[in-house]
Amino acid sequence: MTINAAYIGGMTWGWTGIRGTWTGPEADRSITLMAERLNVNWTAIALGALQDHAQSTEIKFGDAPTVTDDEVLHAIRKAKELNLKVCLKPVVNCADGTWRAHINFFDLDVPCEPKWSDWFASYTTFILHYARIAEETGCEMFCIGCEMVQTDRREAEWRQLIAEVRKVYSGIVTYNCDKYQEGQVKWWDAVDVISSSGYYPIGDWAEQLNRIEKIVAAYNKPFFFMEAGCPSREGSQYIPNDWGLQGAPSEEVQRKFYETMFSESDKRDWVGGFMLWDWPARLYEESAAASNDDYCMYGKQAEKTVHDYYARKIAETAVGGSVS
Repeated sequence: MTINAAYIGGMTWGWTGIRGTWTGPEADRSITLMAERLNVNWTAIALGALQDHAQSTEIKFGDAPTVTDDEVLHAIRKAKELNLKVCLKPVVNCADGTWRAHINFFDLDVPCEPKWSDWFASYTTFILHYARIAEETGCEMFCIGCEMVQTDRREAEWRQLIAEVRKVYSGIVTYNCDKYQEGQVKWWDAVDVISSSGYYPIGDWAEQLNRIEKIVAAYNKPFFFMEAGCPSREGSQYIPNDWGLQGAPSEEVQRKFYETMFSESDKRDWVGGFMLWDWPARLYEESAAASNDDYCMYGKQAEKTVHDYYARKIAETAVGGSVS
């Protein structure tokens, strides 16, 4: 499968998809500034839907706070007006705050207990709903799941889901595995592109890329980081996936993380790009950037780092026309 862009210079937009925030002047301003400030050529339109807890088997994607279909359609249209390629990324979360990686059930069905079959039936309905929207709106890529660590071992169910997705969606299909889990997914051959979350400590990028390279080579598939980033906060360069880490705001920490991540990735031509994390639908004021300690780099030092890196990579790979 060929990715129809020379390099994925992307940013995740809109997370978590809170109903009522994806339309109107603020949302349109946010996605426009994202495109202008970062020189992105892709965006992941990312929304969350809820199940009650990690052992629930019903995903309530039609209910608030999940964004409405009209909001999803508006976001995709706006991205395309800005000449961005779009990956639609529906994600399941737990309403009680449990991280989705802990969604799990008994490997063998037990009467009166929640079952994998029930959960995958609901998850399939959820994913197919958005796969149809991705097809109807011409989204170039569709992500079938994100960081579902305990589900990764359910190979048969994932293969069946992918087969169902391909009946309604004709674009590029990927799965976003969690950090360190690239080698645990045994069904990469069923997707078109391997993608993972690149939240690796600043001093560990070379080692982790060396490890991932072997996995990518074994499957002979394109690869990119569907998520990667670091809060602008002291200490976050060492645990970039910990969004709740305590520390003072620091633009320098975030900038240096990006410089290191990009530098190490630059040495490996199999890294097909990034869909960075993340750019909200409601931006803080640029004047408040120095005191903001979240992942978004709007108005921060890392904004220029990302812009310049993407501009160079997109230009360098434009002649080839694809990542394959």
